[in-house]
Amino acid sequence: MLDLRFVRENPDVVKENIKKKFQDQKLPLVDEVIELDARCRAAKKEGDDIRADRNRISKQIGVLMGQGKREEAEAAKKQVSEQAERLAALEAECAELEEKIRRDMMTIPNIIDPSVPVGRDDSENVERERFGEPVVPDFEIPYHTDIMESFAGIDLDSARRVAGNGFYYLMGDVARVHSAVISYARDFMIDRGFTYCVPPFMIRSDVVTGVMSFAEMDAMMYKIEGEDLYLIGTSEHSMIGKFIDQILKEEDLPYTLTSYSPCFRKEKGAHGIEERGVYRIHQFEKQEMIVVCRPEESPVWFDRLWKNTVDLFRSLDIPVRTLECCSGDLADLKVKSVDVEAWSPRQKKYFEVGSCSNLGDAQARRLRIRVNGQDGSKYFAHTLNNTVVAPPRMLIAFLENNLQADGTVKIPVALRPYMGGKELLIPKKK
Repeated sequence: MLDLRFVRENPDVVKENIKKKFQDQKLPLVDEVIELDARCRAAKKEGDDIRADRNRISKQIGVLMGQGKREEAEAAKKQVSEQAERLAALEAECAELEEKIRRDMMTIPNIIDPSVPVGRDDSENVERERFGEPVVPDFEIPYHTDIMESFAGIDLDSARRVAGNGFYYLMGDVARVHSAVISYARDFMIDRGFTYCVPPFMIRSDVVTGVMSFAEMDAMMYKIEGEDLYLIGTSEHSMIGKFIDQILKEEDLPYTLTSYSPCFRKEKGAHGIEERGVYRIHQFEKQEMIVVCRPEESPVWFDRLWKNTVDLFRSLDIPVRTLECCSGDLADLKVKSVDVEAWSPRQKKYFEVGSCSNLGDAQARRLRIRVNGQDGSKYFAHTLNNTVVAPPRMLIAFLENNLQADGTVKIPVALRPYMGGKELLIPKKK
């Protein structure tokens, strides 16, 4: 969410930013906010003038009563009563205007970083860099669920009967790899100086609207019926929410946290064949990283965060690349975002396995996360987040890139301590 004063003083900048995001339907919101704000400030000024006048008249009433001027005192009392009614009406008007302003401001997108390429959607994202050499073996690589089934490692039919489409049972060695990857990612991030955390898996509505846009909320979040609680779509939501309504000490920054959680997502819409299996699902587990820092430090942390994901995948012998997300592909709160994509030798292309985002002060402004500067100033912190690893998609990349011609799957050296020293997964079915 932008600063209201910034919108008021820079309407053309805000409108140009909306155009860069190809959201022209939101352009009228800028003028609407400015008009509502002017009405609200005028109502507040009138209210302040009434309060000052009421205080003056209230003092006169005592004087008039002391002078025996009862009739004049009663007239003054009537005037005070009328002013109270007008003041109540103005306060109600201000509350209504402020709510409208808040809703509009939460719909106007954040100002994107100047380095973000302008594009309409994810088809116009720009490749930044490749890490590792993509390899296509000289044998056929089956679909990822077929590989899992060769190890008796997945049961989709039972999951459909129990919970419907978009769920799965992982079994045996495949389930063990899943847990091993999460444990390895946890320790990987701890070794890089991040504090490990297991957060609440449900959050209140004020946290939800603090960390994401209304469109994201509708597309992703599951609401708990009868309660002001939502299942988290990623632990970033809960982790950033940890700082709601806090005034942080500048000397304590940055906060660097890595968190484990299950994630729950609606995943609306139909998906192609490559997004079936365990690629796009309603429930999965993930290791996340978040940073809360000073504004001037967020660009540096942004690059550190996505590099962590690249380094983790490369430590497991999986080639990856980074994509700079274009303006039209950025969620409304994001200033800048880079996707990390893993190589799929079966598809002969890369696919998304993580996303790193700098949200500037948008989340902090919504959640009222301020910093008490050492010079006595107060300002909003910057927040960033990045996927360390989400095993369902990681499993696809892991299995495809480590599959051998005989159907075995090689376990990378870094993961072996988490797999009881195993070097190979051996199929149970041919």
